[in-house]
Amino acid sequence: MNNAFSSPLLDSAINEISKLPGIGKKSALRLVLHLLRQDEGVAVALGEAIIKLRKEIKYCKVCHNISNSDVCDICADSKRDKSTVCVVENIKDVISIENTNQFNGLYHVLGGIISPIDGISPNDIEIESLVERVKNEDIKEVILALSTTMEGDTTNFYIFRKLAGTDVKISILARGVSIGDELEYTDEVTLGRSILNRTLFTESFKL
Repeated sequence: MNNAFSSPLLDSAINEISKLPGIGKKSALRLVLHLLRQDEGVAVALGEAIIKLRKEIKYCKVCHNISNSDVCDICADSKRDKSTVCVVENIKDVISIENTNQFNGLYHVLGGIISPIDGISPNDIEIESLVERVKNEDIKEVILALSTTMEGDTTNFYIFRKLAGTDVKISILARGVSIGDELEYTDEVTLGRSILNRTLFTESFKL
């Protein structure tokens, strides 16, 4: 879209919004015009919420989930099963699994998966902190809940090797999640069943 707007303010807003994932210039224009049609307070509240989020959000020092404090609400909840840790790629996967209401343990957010083609090595994600949790906490089971892609499977195997010398049980989601699928796009029923019907990681070698 060419810079053909009469207002540099409009053009600037469109350019900034179009930087968001999945938002092109045309979609950005629609969003900006929508905001202009609203009361001024709507735009102000949106802006303040984004600024407050960016300035005040923290990452849980235990599991690396987003949090308002040093320890997230999930890790701090005494009713959660602290002996079971579900390993996920990102925060969106935590939300997806929580929405199933089928898991009551804790999480460990890697912040990515191993992908040499993208320059992401094991040292770039939170694998060592997971190993330390297993060594120092009373964790009995680690559930590998990564996307069933080549990168996800590579990361699963790397974690399995890193934890091989411990007594922790290592399981993987049942293959109700199809190969190549990302958890974010898996429906809640299928994902919930995959958690409940999880199998030992070593059994996945036989699939």
